[in-house]
Amino acid sequence: MQLDDNFKQLMKELGAAINDALSESEDISEAIQNVRNAGYDVFLVLEATIGFNKRSKADGPEEATANGLKSGEMKLKVTAQDLKFLRSLKISVEDLDQQ
Repeated sequence: MQLDDNFKQLMKELGAAINDALSESEDISEAIQNVRNAGYDVFLVLEATIGFNKRSKADGPEEATANGLKSGEMKLKVTAQDLKFLRSLKISVEDLDQQ
């Protein structure tokens, strides 16, 4: 699939926003400091899979409720521990979208 420059820029902005959110997280900083205080060096590597589909103009705007979600759609917050547990069960986040 050929990506246009505008979309590439949007993906870079999304990546930067995710990186900034993780860098500024007090919970993550505190957890890393706790590991350092225990005498260990820390490095953090995260993997994110972001899927996207180009909507056709014929689809029109999607209806959203007051919370910004489409009717019948749920919002799920998944923690790092949740992801670790799901991976131990051989379940990827991509699989959750299909259920």
